[in-house]
Amino acid sequence: MPTPKLLQLIPQFADLIKIQHTVFALPFALISALIAWKTQGSISWLDLLAIILCMVCARSAAMAFNRYIDRGYDAENPRTASRHLPKGSLSESQVLFFIFFTSLAFILSTGLFLKSGNFWPLAFSIPTLLFLFSYSYAKRFTSLCHFWLGLALALSPPAAWVAIRGLAWNEAPIPLMLSGAVLFWVAGFDILYAAQDTEFDQKAGLQSIPARLGVGNALRLAFISHLIMLGFLIAFYYLASPPLGKIYLTGVGVTGLLVMYQHSLVKPNDLNRVNQAFFHVNAVISLGMLAVVILQLQLGW
Repeated sequence: MPTPKLLQLIPQFADLIKIQHTVFALPFALISALIAWKTQGSISWLDLLAIILCMVCARSAAMAFNRYIDRGYDAENPRTASRHLPKGSLSESQVLFFIFFTSLAFILSTGLFLKSGNFWPLAFSIPTLLFLFSYSYAKRFTSLCHFWLGLALALSPPAAWVAIRGLAWNEAPIPLMLSGAVLFWVAGFDILYAAQDTEFDQKAGLQSIPARLGVGNALRLAFISHLIMLGFLIAFYYLASPPLGKIYLTGVGVTGLLVMYQHSLVKPNDLNRVNQAFFHVNAVISLGMLAVVILQLQLGW
């Protein structure tokens, strides 16, 4: 039985990992799963539960690990000094326990796929977790850390596919198109978000594209990344089986408009609306694309 004190900490942990940001990668994992189930012919509700549990637990562990590793920098940065560890609202031991608990929950969740005879998710669970954790060190030695984060989240579509279809190499291009879209989408909006910390990163010796190239050039690179993302979404249209149709293409078109709107919110000399561009617009993009694919598969237009 959870102790009352532990129950009181749940909102703190949820805020520590920004649980609402799970809506970034999870919808794309579910899109991959939906296409895989359509190929297979039936939906497994146990697999659906396992995918959601794996996504939430893995992201929670990785995000908490990032907060733990960056606690010193967060304390020095005025923008992040009010986070849980610098402020002391959560102790280091509590965060370490949370990392251990969510990591173990992720590994155990991959074991749910064993019921259908698929051992690959369990086999890949620890390497996947280690790669997710590795992102927390990337900013210390490479300005490509934004793409490292994008790749970490981009594991979700092929992971969901493997969880359902196993290692079907001939089908790999389908989830990999979604993976490419997630990689460049996440990298693009992470560059926008990192623009807020340009001066601090330069002073602290941390690597980021805004710190290395300047905010203006970084914003242009973020825009190019988002154009590449749209290219991958179009490639997914041509490769997906069963074939997608007008509803999906309309969704990609709306996503393009949202990308344009996102970049209109952020200017080199005006970063006040970065958070609006970061969360609100990207949440609409990810959840909107999931809704579009569900409609496409249901209506078939």
